[in-house]
Amino acid sequence: MKESLKNIFKKRMRILFQAAVSLLCMGLIIYFMPRNNVFNYNYSESAPWNYGQIIAPFDFPIYKSEAQLQKEKDSIAAHFELYFVKDSAIAIKQLRQLKNRFYSNASEEVPREAYVNYYNTLIGLYNRGIISQSDKEIMNSNKAKKVNVINDHLASGTPKEDFITTDKAYRTLLAADTIPADLIAAYKLHNFIEPNIKYDSARSHALLEEELISLPISEGIVQNGQKIVSRGDIVDAKTYQILKSYQYEIDKRQDNNYKTTTMLLGQILFVIISFSLLLSYIYIYNPDIKSNNNKFLLVILSATIFPIITGIMMEARFSNVFLLPFSLAPMMLCLFTNPRTAFITHTIDILTCSIMLNSPYEFILLQVLAGYAAILSLKELSSRSQMFRTAFVVLTTYCTTFLAYELIVENDITKMNLIMYIYFVISSVLILFAYPLMFIIEKLLGFVSNITLIELSNLNNPLLQKLSQEAPGTFQHSMQVANLAAEAARAIGANSLEVRTGALYHDIGKSNNPIYFTENQSGGKSPHDELEYQESAQIIIRHVTEGASIAERHHLPKKIKEFIVTHHGLSKTGYFYINYKNEHPDEKINEALFTYPGPNPTTREQGILMLADCVEAASHSIKEYTAANIEKKVDDVINPKITGGELELCPLTFQDIHTIKEVFKERLKAIYHTRISYPEEKKEQKAP
Repeated sequence: MKESLKNIFKKRMRILFQAAVSLLCMGLIIYFMPRNNVFNYNYSESAPWNYGQIIAPFDFPIYKSEAQLQKEKDSIAAHFELYFVKDSAIAIKQLRQLKNRFYSNASEEVPREAYVNYYNTLIGLYNRGIISQSDKEIMNSNKAKKVNVINDHLASGTPKEDFITTDKAYRTLLAADTIPADLIAAYKLHNFIEPNIKYDSARSHALLEEELISLPISEGIVQNGQKIVSRGDIVDAKTYQILKSYQYEIDKRQDNNYKTTTMLLGQILFVIISFSLLLSYIYIYNPDIKSNNNKFLLVILSATIFPIITGIMMEARFSNVFLLPFSLAPMMLCLFTNPRTAFITHTIDILTCSIMLNSPYEFILLQVLAGYAAILSLKELSSRSQMFRTAFVVLTTYCTTFLAYELIVENDITKMNLIMYIYFVISSVLILFAYPLMFIIEKLLGFVSNITLIELSNLNNPLLQKLSQEAPGTFQHSMQVANLAAEAARAIGANSLEVRTGALYHDIGKSNNPIYFTENQSGGKSPHDELEYQESAQIIIRHVTEGASIAERHHLPKKIKEFIVTHHGLSKTGYFYINYKNEHPDEKINEALFTYPGPNPTTREQGILMLADCVEAASHSIKEYTAANIEKKVDDVINPKITGGELELCPLTFQDIHTIKEVFKERLKAIYHTRISYPEEKKEQKAP
């Protein structure tokens, strides 16, 4: 009951951990996703377009360039008809003052005829319009032929040359008559000259601003579905401005809070769907990953890291995402889980990244095929050189797929985008970082790669060398068990390299007291003859715990330690237990003294090793090596393991066990085959 509650608690904690990790990773992906349609292209006028074809996803106007707008504004300002105000009251006032002056005492000095001439001339000047020198300069500051003169709230266009400055008006007035100069000076005609045309600065600026504001900022429109540019096209001035307009529209749309909110909701929904599919796949088809938090963490992180990096790059508009080694994720998953999980996770990864890009179809096509090629080339990693081979396969897939895509879309080999091939080379070179990354993952998550297993199974390994020197019988036994177990694993589709490596180390604890194990005894008296059965049993059992301690001291992977502690499971030291039981029939036996600490095997590979270890050891007790005796011995050893429940926790099926039996039988028959006796040569008898 207590054990059942403990298992329920562990299961619930595992589910909580996996749910928390999934939610955290989903949140991080959504957080780093760009909240706008990022325009991530580098281009310049008169240069070729190095990206794929762009089709307008919506209608947008073709905006004028800043230079063009400024030029048009300058032209409007230069030809703008300024506004002036005509003050009629000034003319009336000055004419009245002239009249009053004439009818004063001074009028006796100036003939009436001269007065009339001056009066009429002054009327003409004011009707024409007298303007100050400063206002005249303002009037002539632009290229307009006319100005607007407002008189009694009505504006009329008047040529600039119609107006006269105060100086010229005075000279004109002087020339109206030929009276003596001293009389003119006394008359002070300049006092009657006052500008009646004045510049209306406020109205001119306001109306000019209105005209500038009403200036159209666009010329033409690009319709939804219309081609903007294709790869290899020269970006001329018009295309350049269309691209600028497209970029401006994208940036403008991202400022819309409503659209940003709807985009965020869409991103949340997409990430939820993609992660739900990935989690469903794990929980339905991969119980091994579901029950292992470290494997689960690796899968979820593999589906998270590249979308986050892609989001950051797109938001910052930094470089090109094709530089990223997306194939690294399926490679790591292929090494530490299985190819199917690697491909499913890679597909989810690429689809998530694609919704952040401008050209998702091209990206999906290239990355999915490259990842698939990486998985196929890395089915079993057995040497470092395979990393170079995988990088080359990925590069070849990138280049050939992109070339095919260009030929299909562009129909012109001269428009090839060479910069993309440089990106592919860089990305493929970055794949070589898989080797140090693999080492880091092994250390952090406790995984064991095939390369590590191969290195550990090298017979020159110091631990195996020590075992071969101090316990040669055990070493030979381990070698035979390794061969048996690897053959059986291959037959049922288990990891043969893993079980072989585990078999080589499963008995390293015997190197501490090798003489107490029969395979290391060369005959004669056994040291167990001087010991009690309990003591002997404890010495035999200790090779498991001491083996685990040796593995710990030498930093062997956790997976190898598990082979050491599970290869006897919770079984008993049968020889000593049965003898003690026979000699003490009425005594209650403390079975813990004769029982291995376990636990029982929990993986197919551990189950295979347990069976191979027992069968190999028992095979030496066969008195006569016949096919029938070997088959009977294999059945007699394995069947009690099944009925005793020692294999209940490992996922070996009855079909697997049947296959394993057949492999063991055939292998042992080959080892203990009967050799033919060679006849002796008869000697010829000499004649007497």
